[in-house]
Amino acid sequence: MEEPRAVNASGVVVEEAAIRQLKSDLRGELLRPGDVGYDQARQVWNGMIDRHPALIARCLGAADVITAVSFARASDLLVAVRGGGHNVAGNAVCDGGIVIDLSRMKGIRVDPTRRLARAQPGLTWGDVDHETQAFGLALTGGTASTTGISGFTLGGGFGWLARKHGLACDNLLSADVVTAAGEFLQASPAENEDLFWGIRGGGGNFGIVTSFQFQLHPLGPVLGGMVLYPLAKAREVLRHYRDYIATAPDELATIVSCSTAAQAPHLPAHIRGTSVIAIIGCYAGPTEEGERVLQPLRQFGPPEADLFRVMPYTALQKMLDAGNPPGLHNYWKAEFIRALGDDGIDTLVAHAERRESPMSKVFLGHLGGAVSRVGEEATAYSHRAAPFLFTANAMWPDPKESDRHIGWTRDFWQAMQPFSAGGVYVNFLSNEGEDRVRAAYTPRVYQRLVALKNKYDPANFFSLNQNIKPTV
Repeated sequence: MEEPRAVNASGVVVEEAAIRQLKSDLRGELLRPGDVGYDQARQVWNGMIDRHPALIARCLGAADVITAVSFARASDLLVAVRGGGHNVAGNAVCDGGIVIDLSRMKGIRVDPTRRLARAQPGLTWGDVDHETQAFGLALTGGTASTTGISGFTLGGGFGWLARKHGLACDNLLSADVVTAAGEFLQASPAENEDLFWGIRGGGGNFGIVTSFQFQLHPLGPVLGGMVLYPLAKAREVLRHYRDYIATAPDELATIVSCSTAAQAPHLPAHIRGTSVIAIIGCYAGPTEEGERVLQPLRQFGPPEADLFRVMPYTALQKMLDAGNPPGLHNYWKAEFIRALGDDGIDTLVAHAERRESPMSKVFLGHLGGAVSRVGEEATAYSHRAAPFLFTANAMWPDPKESDRHIGWTRDFWQAMQPFSAGGVYVNFLSNEGEDRVRAAYTPRVYQRLVALKNKYDPANFFSLNQNIKPTV
């Protein structure tokens, strides 16, 4: 194929002298098609995404980001911003424009006395956990160690500690942001507080965060793991689970998963490779109390396998990594669910039983707790009252099968609409259009985000995201 050239929105090719100057001005690398490392640098977690940027600026600090933003603005180039590259929509890479790649910005400093962390946007949660756990501290991260911290936090950030300590964005104290104008700002409750409000849930619409400051929390080993049952028992398991979590303490976070059991020696031979329902959990409190709280869950059935044990938090964060490898084709549909009634359970199980790929998964995350106690408009993250987050995750290796797997996902999501709480988690959106972006926010919050976009990015320079379109 023809190598992509740096062509702006008007069809004008960027002059070679300008590109050479950009390369000279960067402390990091500037990669172009044909360069060593280019093909690896343009890959993202979702194997469905295969895009060819003309330029990849591998930034090493805020100065590089400012340089890349200024170049892209002056050249009128399409811009993608890459942190961890894990988002299912694949907005971290573009065709023909420039990728501002933050993946090498991996600095982190932990202040154990004040329980603070200053973290750069190229870090994954595995990186953050490695540093913070050395001091017996932790931050609400995701449910996989390979997820990047940047897009995760900017979209809200739900994980194992969210019911106890809130979302990642609720624990964000300040951020350094490079705007579309190339201006370096600090966003906090005391400075540019409107921007600080918007980046806590509004995604990458308003600028590039080059540094996050987080509040950390004490955390030692956790009681984590899962119980597994045959998928044929899913209806009775889910009804028990629904009653069980009605009184669950904030220390307990759980996710229900319908998937294929791993071919792993720690599982009974008869369940390996079969369709199962798993209740995955983390109790972030005293172990003795956790054993008592988890007893009704672990004894029901009984399960085919009980994998709960005391483990380091870093081990819990890696527990689901193997089931979500990079390079597979992925298509997701998600929705907040208002309740787990019998009709909803029957619908969920019926579609889970019809999964088109053994790698596809269904997730149901239990929210509430500290997430629901933050004011509805205190941050841009919306739908805090929703008790559940449903996701149908289609995963498959063969691109020829895409229509079939995408169809299963869309049909599943449509069938779950009668049980919707009226919104979606922005971080779990594929490329689904403007109406679905609006659904991630309440109407009042969305209007505030539009006003913020008009102020900080009126030309929609940052458009490759779950886009809040400006109106000026």
